[in-house]
Parts: sequence; C-alpha cells; structure tokens
Amino acid sequence: MTSIRKLAALALGLVALVAVPARAGVPVYGYTIAHTYPHDPAAFTEGLFYLNGFLYESTGLEGKSDIRKVQLATGKVLQRRAIAPQYFGEGIVAWKGRLAELTWQSQIGFTYDLGTFKPRSTFHYAGEGWALTHDGRRIIMSDGTAQLRFLDPDTLAETGRLNVTLNGRPLAMLNELEWVKGEILANVWQTNFIVRIDPKTGAVTGVIDLSSLVAQEQARGRPIDVLNGIAYDAARDRLFVTGKLWSALYEIRLTGPTPGVGVN
Repeated sequence: MTSIRKLAALALGLVALVAVPARAGVPVYGYTIAHTYPHDPAAFTEGLFYLNGFLYESTGLEGKSDIRKVQLATGKVLQRRAIAPQYFGEGIVAWKGRLAELTWQSQIGFTYDLGTFKPRSTFHYAGEGWALTHDGRRIIMSDGTAQLRFLDPDTLAETGRLNVTLNGRPLAMLNELEWVKGEILANVWQTNFIVRIDPKTGAVTGVIDLSSLVAQEQARGRPIDVLNGIAYDAARDRLFVTGKLWSALYEIRLTGPTPGVGVN
C-alpha cells in the first residue's frame, strides 16, 4: 500500500466513526443552507477565501491551474492568472496585499500582488503543499498529513507545527483550511466532513457532516469530485463551502450538535 493510500485509509476511518451513539465523543454538527450561488463547474477547487466582497479561488490539475477573483453573486470570474502548466496549483491565502499560492508536489510556492495578480516572488518548502489560511498572526498550512504547519507571514518560512488528533488519534488528509472564530476548519480529503480544530492543542472539537449537501450536488446530474473549499466572511458571519467541479457554492449555517451522535 502506498503512503498516500495509508493516509487516505486514516482519513476514511472518520466515515465509519460518525453516527455512532455518543458518550464522550466529539460532537457532530449539521447545517442549513442560507443561500446558493453559482460556481464554475470546471473549477477543480483547491483554495478559497473571501475578502472585501469577493471570492478568491485557486484551481488544480497540471495545465489547468489558476488563481482567480470571483463575483460571489454570479460566480463570474472577474480576474484570473494561469500558472505554468507543469505545476498543480493548491491552496491560497492573502496577507498584506500579497496572495501566496502552494503547489502540490513541486515544493515551490508563488506570491502575487493581490490587486493585479502580477508575480512577485517564489518560496520553497519540503513535502507537499495542500492548503493555506491565517489567524491574523501566522499563516497556517496543510500538507496532507495529520500535521499543520505555521509559517512566518512575511518570509513564509516554517516556524512550527501542530499535531491534529481526533479522540487522541492522528487525523490525516487535512485539506482546505479556513480560520473561523478562533478555530481552524479543515476539509478531510475524500470524506464529506469538515473538522473543527483547536489551534492550541490540535484536538478536533467537532465534526461537520455535509453528506446530504454532497448528495444534493450529485443530484444535479453531472460528474463532480470531492467536497473542498471553505471561505468565511467575518464581517457578516457567513460561511461558504463548495467542492471540486461543483456547479454551486453554498452559504451554510451550522446546526447542532446532534443529540446522541458523536465521533468515538
């Protein structure tokens, strides 16, 4: 079994753990849909964030990767920049007028002017690059493992790591990230779940079950890929989610936790 399959098996263990009668388990949250917005069904979404009234999105796949500025209400791409075809684009984050982007396995990242998307610099890291967010002080990076990395926001050098655990066990395949109200939200790749992570301890404090949202997107009758993409509008307390090749972006409100259901 390859290392990626081993990691996937660890992540997929979360599927079997959800909806078990809870005692002292991690609570499971549901959602309601507040609004549905158009989303480019050709976008293989890797990174997503909301800033100053617009969505910023990065897409993956070699030869198709780009960064883009998107009008929320219509899904219209207002501005985009393709990256070199040999790179598989991954997560993005904004910091002080600069947009930083990871690539998957090339161990190189790029920075751009946030307003013009003009390239500014490159940076390097060991291992894979998956997703980025920030907490106002540090950039937070996922790499497909059960660890999150902290980066200096100005130099993008690594300054530390956080081990993420679910009931004391490492939780791998952490993907798209978003900082929301003092906690880290992370998609778990190849599952229908978003986990809520305590940034001090790394413990998962809640699991958001979006299985029915995935089923709703599948019911549209066109091929889709996995749930991936979280954005947050702090000023209006709006949480957005989407997926790779999805034709809709959803504004959701969390409900729960569900009585008697947890992750053990």
